[in-house]
Amino acid sequence: MDRYIVHFDLDTFFVSVERLQNSKLNGKPVIIGGLSDRGVVASCSYEARKYGVHSAMPLKMARMLCRDGVFIRGDMESYSKHSKIVTEIIAEKAPVYEKASIDEHYIDITGMDRFFGSLKWTQEMRQSIIKNTGLPISFGLSANKTVSKIATGEAKPNGELEIAPKIVQQFLNPLSIRKIPMIGEKTYKKLRSMGVGTIKTLAEIPPEMLSGLMGKNGLEIWRKAHGIDNTPVFPYSEQKSMSAETTFETDATDISYLTSVLVNRTEKLAYQLRKKSKLVSCVTVKIRYSNFDTHTLQRRIPYTAFDHELIEVVKDLFQRLYQRRMLIRLVGVRFSHLIPGTYQTSLFGNTTEMQSLYFAMDKIRNRFGKKAVRRASGIYVSQNEQ
Repeated sequence: MDRYIVHFDLDTFFVSVERLQNSKLNGKPVIIGGLSDRGVVASCSYEARKYGVHSAMPLKMARMLCRDGVFIRGDMESYSKHSKIVTEIIAEKAPVYEKASIDEHYIDITGMDRFFGSLKWTQEMRQSIIKNTGLPISFGLSANKTVSKIATGEAKPNGELEIAPKIVQQFLNPLSIRKIPMIGEKTYKKLRSMGVGTIKTLAEIPPEMLSGLMGKNGLEIWRKAHGIDNTPVFPYSEQKSMSAETTFETDATDISYLTSVLVNRTEKLAYQLRKKSKLVSCVTVKIRYSNFDTHTLQRRIPYTAFDHELIEVVKDLFQRLYQRRMLIRLVGVRFSHLIPGTYQTSLFGNTTEMQSLYFAMDKIRNRFGKKAVRRASGIYVSQNEQ
């Protein structure tokens, strides 16, 4: 039985939400990402793209390219709200769906063609989303996640495209290798230096050669160039929170020691946030005294996944919470009100330098383990070792 996988992608999602709230932005080059020149572009309208503006571009450069652009800081809480509405519409009718990001969903509708018609079902789902949200959305329908995602890109803006399993290779062949989801800038340049520009040329390279050049990623790229992708649609379950606690072998009162433990736990949780492509907007600190009295204090914050922001919040909450100066048995940190998102968009005013720093640290952790890079303020010696 042929598989049928749908990829839904909300077009210029952040911009579209802003336009829902302010119709005067329609038709104008809108750029989301902050008001200072030290941040980066989180999203931009098609009108802005005509000037050469694109996501992750420094805002300073975007201002130079698009002097008539409308720059907006962005509101992740509003974007999260609209994303949730779309997810609820899909969840009501979809047999199996996966929320890949704040503006993307995959749906497995294999077998639907026997009862309703895969394309008809998908078209009606798209119209339902547009009608109930007012947001433009595109979809690609094909045999697997890779081809359906590429098809969505070809269907934009606000369009739809079905690629039947029998014509997958015919569809892929003339496209640029940039269209393959896992090919980043570094891999693109390497392949272009070899004279590889289209997916057809890439598909003609022997798999063992690509594997020798790029390791296991080379074989995966070869598969995608042939439209082969057996990755399942993972059923979506929203993670509500994440937490980390430490129970001490010996009850503690040393504020420096307790703070170091909290910094350590916060740093680990923030790394997990970024690894899972999540952002947090509510931080809770918990302490349990030696007599088992337990107290918590929480604060709502702008959505983020950055250690330095979260650590300052945790420190402040702990200072306000720990007033009795009794022995402490346990401390903990909890992140809640999580949404899908990446650190590129977590703080619309962040500098490119800060984003690059986190990207580099996480890359080292991913390769050598989560303890490979740690803050000095989060390194502590347990009480029984002091």
